Amino acid sequence: NLHTLFLYNNQLLGEIPKEIRKLTNLKWLYLNNNQLTGEIPKEIGKLINLRELFLYNNQLTGEIPKEIGKLINLKCLNLFLNKLTGEIPKEIGKLINLQRLDLNANQLLGEIPKEIGKLTNLSYLRLNNNQLLGEIPKEIGKLINLRYLFLSHNQLRGEIPKEIGKLINLQSLNLHNNKLTGEIPKEIGKLINLRHLYLFNNQLTGEIPKEIGKLIDLQYLSLRNNQLTGEIPKEIGKLTNLERLWLHDNNQLTGEIPKEIGHRRA
Repeated sequence: NLHTLFLYNNQLLGEIPKEIRKLTNLKWLYLNNNQLTGEIPKEIGKLINLRELFLYNNQLTGEIPKEIGKLINLKCLNLFLNKLTGEIPKEIGKLINLQRLDLNANQLLGEIPKEIGKLTNLSYLRLNNNQLLGEIPKEIGKLINLRYLFLSHNQLRGEIPKEIGKLINLQSLNLHNNKLTGEIPKEIGKLINLRHLYLFNNQLTGEIPKEIGKLIDLQYLSLRNNQLTGEIPKEIGKLTNLERLWLHDNNQLTGEIPKEIGHRRA
C-alpha cells in the first residue's frame, strides 16, 4: 500500500532491486543523489500509478528501458547526471501526462524520436549534454506548453525547424554547441515570451532576421561563433530588456553598429 518512497540524498550503493515491481500503488519514487549502479530495471514499468520518478545523480548505466512507456500517469521523469547509453526510446511518447523530462548529462546516442511531439503537456524538456545526432524533429513544434527547451551540447545537424515558432510559451531556447546549419528561421520572432536565446557555437549562415526585434522580453541573446553575414538589424534596438548581446567570433557581419542599440526604455 506504499504511496511514497523517498531515499534520496544518501550514500546508497548497488542496483535498484527488481522487487520494486511489487509496489504497485507507488506514486512517488525518489532515489536521486546516491551512488546507485547497474541498469534501470525493466520491472519499473509495473508501477503504473507512478507520478514522479527521480533517479538523477547516480551512476546508472545501460539503456533507458522501453517499459518506461507504460508509466502513463507519470508527470516528472528525471534521469539526468547518470551514465545512460543507447537511444531515447520512442515509447517515451506514450507518457502523455508528462510535464517534465530531464535526460541531461548522460551518454545518449541516436536521434531525438519524433514521438516526443506527442508529449503536449510538457513544459520542461532537457536533453542537453549527450551525444544526440540527426536533426531537431519538426514534431517538437507540437509542444505548445513548453517553457524550457535545452538541446545544447550534442551533435545535432540540419536546420532549426520553422515549427519551433509555434512554441509561443517558450521562455528559454538553448540550441548552442551543436552543428546546426542554414538560416535562423524568421518564425523565431513569434516566441514573444522568450527571455534567453542561445544559438552560439553552430554553423548558422545568412542574416540575423529582423523578426528578432519582436522578442521584447528577451534578456540574453547569443549568436556568436557562427557564419552569419549581413548587417546587424536595427530592430534589435527594440529589445529594451536586453542585458547581454553576443555577436562576435567567426561571424562576418558588415555595416555599422545601428544607433538604435543605444536606445533605452524610459
